[in-house]
Amino acid sequence: QVQLVESGGGLVQPGGSLRLSCATSRSIFSIYDMGWYRQAPGKQRELVAAITSGVRTKYADSVKGRFTISRDNAKNTVYLQMNSLKPEDTAVYYCNADHPMISTGYWGQGTQVTVPS
Repeated sequence: QVQLVESGGGLVQPGGSLRLSCATSRSIFSIYDMGWYRQAPGKQRELVAAITSGVRTKYADSVKGRFTISRDNAKNTVYLQMNSLKPEDTAVYYCNADHPMISTGYWGQGTQVTVPS
């Protein structure tokens, strides 16, 4: 059974920072593209950032310049460093593993990030 174990969410004041972590198995991490999505109440889940096994990255326009996705191959972990947080960043953040060639993917359980207005 594939597991994506997330951590690092919480409550932070506007302008603050958080780092999310997502750990998985070596067999997944070495092949799959990894990403972070978020879902705010009443809204659709959206891509925040993604990183391929070749370390190519992409970001949602709303987080460019504030968030950084990275991966540690030794720890089979992907990170999302979130700086200059805004109330509109409040959401449940989900880690995703997406196979680059076939329609197979996995999701973490989600971690809440709250930035009060």
